[in-house]
Amino acid sequence: MLQVLRRDGRIDAAGTASELGVTGETIRKDLILLERQGLLRRVHGGAVPVDYLSYEPAVETRTEFLAEKTRIAKAALAHLPERGSVLIDAGSTTAQLVDMFPGDRELTVYTNSLTQALTLLSRPQLTVYTLGGRVRPKTFAEVDDWAARALAEINVDVAFLGANGISTHRGLTTPAPSEAAVKRRMLACAHRRILLADHSKFGTVTGAQYGHLADIHLLITDTGLDDHQLSELSAPGLIVERA
Repeated sequence: MLQVLRRDGRIDAAGTASELGVTGETIRKDLILLERQGLLRRVHGGAVPVDYLSYEPAVETRTEFLAEKTRIAKAALAHLPERGSVLIDAGSTTAQLVDMFPGDRELTVYTNSLTQALTLLSRPQLTVYTLGGRVRPKTFAEVDDWAARALAEINVDVAFLGANGISTHRGLTTPAPSEAAVKRRMLACAHRRILLADHSKFGTVTGAQYGHLADIHLLITDTGLDDHQLSELSAPGLIVERA
């Protein structure tokens, strides 16, 4: 199992049990033992490396689950307003949405991502604003006071948000407290809040909480989310769409 963890960056308990020809209970006991030895950290459905909660890959290297992120972004297009304003969070899945963003409607688009803003400039009917602030090198996200002040002064129709971790117990999390602070402001200024996240984010908790499941109106994920996870997420009244 440790070889799988090093290779894939995650252990899927059900898949590992099937691959090894043992019961799920056997895998669960082994994961508990390995966690006690400090070799991994258990999460819903399996386990991740012990440094997973604090590790944050650079946004340009996040190529895992690209097909799923593309499907999620395509499904998100159906929720764009015909007119008005949109807020797009920095992140690898929201970047897929920006790449597909239509150029046939007049929208005001706010983003805290420099790279996303540059991509959107190719659609001449859009009015594009960045939030300002310090730019984090790993994610190209604008953070700190300038970004927070800009968000305090605007109201948007729809916000498309990302998260590094989604948990029924700890809510929506991201590794950097500075980004968490900006994401909280994003929740506050949006009339409708849509979370874009692939199935690998579920059961994971990272460094800083920025919101709860109840703060989100719609979650768009992929078909890798199993029925048990779906029922857990839907319990608080969250609408979940699997692309």
